[in-house]
Amino acid sequence: MATIKLKKPTGGAPAAPAAPHRPPLRGTGARKRPTLAQAQAERAEREAQRPAPAADPRPRPAGNDRPNPAGRSAPPRPGPGRAAPPRSAQGRKGEPHPASARPAPDRRAPLPPARPAPPRPAAPLAAGTPNTAFSGRPRKVIEPPAEGPAHPDGSLRLSKRMSELGLASRREADEWIAKGWVRVDGEVVAELGARVLPTQQVTIDKRARTQQAQRVTVLLNKPVGYVSGQAEDGYEPAYVLVTPQNRWADDPTDFAFQREHIRHLAPAGRLDIDSVGLLVLTQDGRIAKQLIGEHSMVEKEYLVRVAPLEGERLSAEGLRLLNHGLELDGEALEPARVEWVNDDQLRFVLVEGKRRQIRRMCEAVGLKVTGLKRVRIGRVMLGDLPAGQWRYLGADESFV
Repeated sequence: MATIKLKKPTGGAPAAPAAPHRPPLRGTGARKRPTLAQAQAERAEREAQRPAPAADPRPRPAGNDRPNPAGRSAPPRPGPGRAAPPRSAQGRKGEPHPASARPAPDRRAPLPPARPAPPRPAAPLAAGTPNTAFSGRPRKVIEPPAEGPAHPDGSLRLSKRMSELGLASRREADEWIAKGWVRVDGEVVAELGARVLPTQQVTIDKRARTQQAQRVTVLLNKPVGYVSGQAEDGYEPAYVLVTPQNRWADDPTDFAFQREHIRHLAPAGRLDIDSVGLLVLTQDGRIAKQLIGEHSMVEKEYLVRVAPLEGERLSAEGLRLLNHGLELDGEALEPARVEWVNDDQLRFVLVEGKRRQIRRMCEAVGLKVTGLKRVRIGRVMLGDLPAGQWRYLGADESFV
């Protein structure tokens, strides 16, 4: 086999070829730029010579096959129940796509007029007033439920009826119904949302009573600096004090402390962060309803240390207003019992507990609260329970 050998040129590096001469892209001479008036006249002349697009004589299709604004029908798009066009109709490799054969759409064709934005109502509508601002049709207005039975035959949800009878809270009732622990007229009802008549007899299984008996209620003497419920602004909730170390040594009950007793403890009532005294924490929904339910009439007693804001002692008229005659947030307060204990201390007995109620009542009559302590809830007294310590509610104790 012959071998070809290449020889390097003897001279220096070859010079780069000169760039070929390129003629001007737009002719050899400079073109005079038309004035604005001339350009507008030429454009108007071209528009007048352009033929108008012919309207499509075919009937207007429905769905995704509507014609475009220029009057030409667009290819159908695959949708539910419609197969995509075959591969052959979509163009093969190396061939132009069928869509490229269509004339380019006229970008200057007139567009349909823009849809005006619906006006927004200027003010909230009263109940029962039809709203036609958005859809053009009267809009259904949901009226608040009327007072009285929720069902024409007077029946109630089983869980609500159990709560009214004091058998359980609604949460407990739903749990027991799902477990089959509830009977109506002797028949087991395991369907959530079942309805009963007030005349029907509702009983619960002994397993439900056993579970309920294992739920505890704790009495805590809350000190200053703890909040009643969830932690806020860096302050701890009062339930963190319920520990074996903080249990009162003279607790008269014989309950053995268990970790399960701390779970799901909820405050049944509030005490401000600056207030002290009796705070109830419970796992029992029945007790929570007794103390903070909508129709609760359990008394709460407070010892309140006060000082006059203007340097004048509370008048007889101010004391009368504290007992009855004040209102908060536009609502009249329930009658209370307020009396002097000593020169700077009042005793309040209330059946309601609005937020910071006692402090706001005192401010309304020219007094400033310098100390507040709750000493009784219903028939349960704070007694000698030290601050920051707790005890169990005894089996023989009751708030009502």
